[in-house]
Amino acid sequence: MAVAVIHTRALAGVHAPGVTVEVHVAGGLPGIHVVGLPDTEVRESRDRVRAALQNARFDVPPRKVTVNLAPADLPKESGRYDLPIALGILAATGQIPAHELDRYEFAGELALTGELRAVRGALAMALSVHRDGRAFVLPQPSALEAALAHDATVYGARSLVDVCEHLAAREPLPVARRAAPRAASADLDLAEVRGQAQAKRALEVAAAGGHSLLLSGPPGSGKSMLAQRLPGLLPPLADDESLEVAAIASVAGHFTAEHWGRRPFRHPHHSASAAALVGGGGDPRPGEVSLAHRGVLFLDELPEWDRRVLEGLREPLESGVIHIARATRHATFPAQFQLVAAMNPCPCGWHGDASARCACTGDQVRRYRSRVSGPLLDRIDLRLDVRAVAIADLTAAAAAPSAEGSAAVRERVARARGAQQARQGKPNAQLGAAEVVLHCGADAAARALLAKAMARLAFTARGYHRVLKVARTIADLDGAPAIGAQHVAEALGYRGIDPRRD
Repeated sequence: MAVAVIHTRALAGVHAPGVTVEVHVAGGLPGIHVVGLPDTEVRESRDRVRAALQNARFDVPPRKVTVNLAPADLPKESGRYDLPIALGILAATGQIPAHELDRYEFAGELALTGELRAVRGALAMALSVHRDGRAFVLPQPSALEAALAHDATVYGARSLVDVCEHLAAREPLPVARRAAPRAASADLDLAEVRGQAQAKRALEVAAAGGHSLLLSGPPGSGKSMLAQRLPGLLPPLADDESLEVAAIASVAGHFTAEHWGRRPFRHPHHSASAAALVGGGGDPRPGEVSLAHRGVLFLDELPEWDRRVLEGLREPLESGVIHIARATRHATFPAQFQLVAAMNPCPCGWHGDASARCACTGDQVRRYRSRVSGPLLDRIDLRLDVRAVAIADLTAAAAAPSAEGSAAVRERVARARGAQQARQGKPNAQLGAAEVVLHCGADAAARALLAKAMARLAFTARGYHRVLKVARTIADLDGAPAIGAQHVAEALGYRGIDPRRD
């Protein structure tokens, strides 16, 4: 046949729209011409495909080969189109049978020898391929990743020749089996943090309700240790949540099977750009806020971050998604993460410490703290002042090995999360304004206390709702059906601290 049609996939955010590779062989000057909005990587496939066909002992037609990647208005990138283009040429010239091609979709980058190399986004593509009822043929390393998609039929191939042998019914390709490793238990235990009872309690509340948390204190007070142990307090990911997390990592090219089922913990350096944090680029890729989806994003040294970069956190903290717009491409990535931030109280870090070693002036302290904007702070549910642990307390804690570990706290968190799921289908931190009114009912004493706090502390409407959501989480940890005054009082204790002021 002179025309062959092969099915494959593009990547647009975490979605994988279908692409049809149409190959036409006709008279004219010999050469391979690719049309359909290809980028540089795709245009370079002409040389890779030609060399791979020759080294695999296939005939390269001495005629004009036109390759159309449809739809034409969808940008095409990466080397994943090498295998579909090569198969299209072989089918159009009659070197492989074409009657079975419609049952499959193909993706893979070709080496010049005809071997297949792994491609980015295999799992995200496999989820879409399965919904369309086709089998998916991929390079072997990518096939193991794609097989995590439920009930998807995925074949792994080592080379172009292996794929052709399968299509000719001479040597079937092996079906990649779904073998997701079990989620490993957390390596970092809360019992290792000595003292800091109030901070541990705040960490438990944050885990139980999915709340954001800001820890302010001097160097060495345990802020990073506490943040690193938050993923170990969270309940295990459900299977569909694990697929979401793995699909985002797959699109970013960061997927590893060892991390299946684990809550992500992302810890970017404060020199990261806005595109690195929230996502972006000419071909939009997920940023740290999306790679931390269903997990924890830890931002250390918060005032050292570029303020314009931090302001990009406002949208995902409110909506749980991030929208990236470029001149020719738009992408939406999920970003339901828990923000844990840490900061020092002043440039030297020792303002307010009992050692009186701080030499910062009042203006220096104010300038340092003002680097974090009020609107961003207003979106952080719990704000806690973490003081250094005294040597005597450290010694006493070291002699008492009975400190509560992550497993015990995780059980309480799981019960509270279960109550929230049964009541409203989501963690408390994700409740909208109308849902707060519906699910965060408080008794008379709690309402009176909250009204006094609103008048004295000048809360915004957002701050009011966030206090109620934190109080609802504390009530869930207590197993209380309604929010009481003691729950509101504890929530106000976390909300009342403004690290920008003394």
